[in-house]
Amino acid sequence: MTRTVDMIADSQVMSEGELAHLGEGTVAYLRKMSSDDLRGRFPGLAQITPGLELWALFAANGQPILLADERDRALAGAMENDLTTVATH
Repeated sequence: MTRTVDMIADSQVMSEGELAHLGEGTVAYLRKMSSDDLRGRFPGLAQITPGLELWALFAANGQPILLADERDRALAGAMENDLTTVATH
């Protein structure tokens, strides 16, 4: 009985590589952000008005996908790319 339990536990362990790619291509993170916080997360971002509240969509690996001025637009962008959205705080 113990051997069976050990085999099941071993088969459910995820490697670091698998964990790093979890959700890739299927999950996107939606986050409300201030335009002041975007520079480091969106490389190459053009000059933007300080203090704006925007919605950012990130891939599961943290890569920026899009910015929107409204939550519904960010969600629409996720749906167009067949991504399941998860909100972060």
